Amino acid sequence: MATTTAEETAAEQVHEKAEQALGFVPNLITEITDENPAVADAYLTSQALVEEDGVLSAAEQQAVILAVSSYNDCHYCTKAHAVAGQQAGLDAETVETINEGGLPSDDRLKSLVRATRRILGKRGWLSDVDEAEFADLGLERPELYEIVALAGIKTISNYVNHIADTEVDEPFQT
Repeated sequence: MATTTAEETAAEQVHEKAEQALGFVPNLITEITDENPAVADAYLTSQALVEEDGVLSAAEQQAVILAVSSYNDCHYCTKAHAVAGQQAGLDAETVETINEGGLPSDDRLKSLVRATRRILGKRGWLSDVDEAEFADLGLERPELYEIVALAGIKTISNYVNHIADTEVDEPFQT
């Protein structure tokens, strides 16, 4: 793809944003930015908004992200978020359990992972019974909508990684 000065500037800004947020520019961000800086910026910006202003804790968000990434069978994101999940407070056993398709032992995380998988499996078409079940578990629409947002954001990276077969960065190889 031939780049213009404006595209190069946009790419530099995206790389700076990634560097500030993550401490380095992951291969995923380089891949997206090289092809379409606007998509990379949208991905990073939306992720930052939900991380900063969402109703779920960082550990809860990571549990949801792991559930989405394992559901979508993304080799890159399951490894990246295994590290991010532990940094956010998830223990290694919980991370492994979610990545293997199981449910964590913690009741709140179990509810979030179960809700995430049901939302994905039903493509968002939750019944009144589903919503009532999740409400009984403490998951109301604010939490469900955040799960939907995280699923959308992670689907961008999951699918890009499928298309590009992105090499997993050294910091994520544990």
